[in-house]
Amino acid sequence: MIKRFKRGLDGYLSYRKAFLLIVIVFGFLLYLGPSFLRWVLPQKLPYILDTNSRCLRDRLDTFLLEAEHFDANIRHEPLYSNEQDFLEFVGNGKVGVVLNPESALYIKSKRTLSVPVPFYPIVSASFEGIEPKEATVVHYTSGLAHRFQCYGKSQTSVDIHYMYYAHRTVPSLFVQDIKITNPTDEHIVVKLQQSGAFHWSGSIQTDESLEHSEGITLITGQVEDPDDPDQVYIVAIASTKVPGRVEVEGKNSNLLHFVTSVNYEGPVHPRHYEVVVTHVANKAKNDLQKGLGLNARKLRGDHILVWQQFWTSGFSISYSRAQDAVNGDKINATMYYVLSHAPSPLHEIDTAPARKQELLSLLADPDRCYQGHHTLQASNLWSNLKDKDEVNRVISLWLLTLSKQGCQPLLNGGADGVLQAMILSFGAFKFANHHLEFGTHPSELHRDYFFRRISYGNATHLNVSVQVGDDNKALLYVALDRSDKDYYACDGGCLDPPVLLGPEKKQFPVKLTTPVTATLYITADKQHMEELKHTIHVKEVAEAPAHEHHVLALHRHGHHLGGLPTMFWISIAFLVVIFHLFLFKLIYNEYCGNHTDKFRARYSL
Repeated sequence: MIKRFKRGLDGYLSYRKAFLLIVIVFGFLLYLGPSFLRWVLPQKLPYILDTNSRCLRDRLDTFLLEAEHFDANIRHEPLYSNEQDFLEFVGNGKVGVVLNPESALYIKSKRTLSVPVPFYPIVSASFEGIEPKEATVVHYTSGLAHRFQCYGKSQTSVDIHYMYYAHRTVPSLFVQDIKITNPTDEHIVVKLQQSGAFHWSGSIQTDESLEHSEGITLITGQVEDPDDPDQVYIVAIASTKVPGRVEVEGKNSNLLHFVTSVNYEGPVHPRHYEVVVTHVANKAKNDLQKGLGLNARKLRGDHILVWQQFWTSGFSISYSRAQDAVNGDKINATMYYVLSHAPSPLHEIDTAPARKQELLSLLADPDRCYQGHHTLQASNLWSNLKDKDEVNRVISLWLLTLSKQGCQPLLNGGADGVLQAMILSFGAFKFANHHLEFGTHPSELHRDYFFRRISYGNATHLNVSVQVGDDNKALLYVALDRSDKDYYACDGGCLDPPVLLGPEKKQFPVKLTTPVTATLYITADKQHMEELKHTIHVKEVAEAPAHEHHVLALHRHGHHLGGLPTMFWISIAFLVVIFHLFLFKLIYNEYCGNHTDKFRARYSL
């Protein structure tokens, strides 16, 4: 058999046989090699985490699912390669804090929380000079930020859990809850530090007492308006005192609760300082009294409830691997930052009932919002969110865009209206006379979209989704989340009869019209919809063509070649190279080789 095999490799056809043999062997190695190696080679021992890493992993497990759905952002220190370097920030439209002990407190100027006050509210802890492993979680749907620190000690870890939030119903409050857990048998001492009013020129600090508190610090002063040096903000800050150290018994934990109340007025002329400062100081103390009078869990629960109400409406988009594509992580982070800079007077305890009714009427009448092109394609609205200046720039641009595109009444309704306006802008939805239209061009519906609970007044919410099928064509689906009356919908051109909507999804084709019009219309007035087709004045109406394969492949796989594995394309390239080498060898032997009759003699009779 060996001689026959060697004889088969001899002669003029050996190159072809060698080529076929290489192809076969390479194919077996490509498709069977990894499985064979996993079977033959010994498995690696599992990686053993050190005590601090295991402690930190256990604390973060609670947020992993939310992070996968982009409802939270996890950021280790130092940053992991697969994590987003988004700013760690909490705010409520009145006060805002970057979660860094070296960062000042921010108050509002015009559209954003952009005026720094020389008061540094973050309380930091240290333990025996040990460097901890730490990570921060900004949880968008609850409006809470968490920081976890793990200090290795005695084969286990002392962990410190910080929780931060700028309260929604009492907007002057910034709350810090710190839980220190000591799983060791030893008594430990943790040092606490807060910079407070550091280098605040002209500020006055006094110690005062309040009910439910062992003592508070009251700081009053003024801050120059960055936009007008002749104007100032008059600020008063009342906060609970921070002890220098905390002792924690072995196998025990300690919970610390720090509340800071911030009140201010301005910009005003400095000559009004004496008149205004007493008022803002009393308001700061009264709000601190409210915060301290509530149980810490009740205070936090009221805050979380408001944020959860915000996020009952929302937007989802299929993940894209295309370069510079906007995905759910940046969308949710941007929405969170914009909401953190928007007040929510509808939910504040000091808002009068008449004012709340006025706000509800603003939210119930979103007429003319949103009038522009859909904002998912506006790259300047989706820039990096790494530092405070960049976040302020993006937020200011968002609010300016929504205002100039007809959404100012919704913005005046507070954070609830801001969120609705943003969702409308993602799909170029516009409330026109007696109907809502979906204005995104069919050519741009090449990703799956889901618009959740679009508010059509206070009593009706709509769910609208776009799904790209296997035939590369997009389809629209509409359902009523809740309603107080019958609603109808029609597709582009409205030539087909109106379709009655209900809680079950109704399917609509995506149609391309000449001239281009909206792809979907929704209204509660059936007669209006029946008459609408006579006013749109389209010349041609046809189903939108299927999206080109390379466009969808770019979003789904990050390149135009489709979803085949990288090794497949490597193998194709390898075969092409081998084929050309073989072809070159044949041509070389034909024209440049040494022509002899050895082959002819071998087979002559």
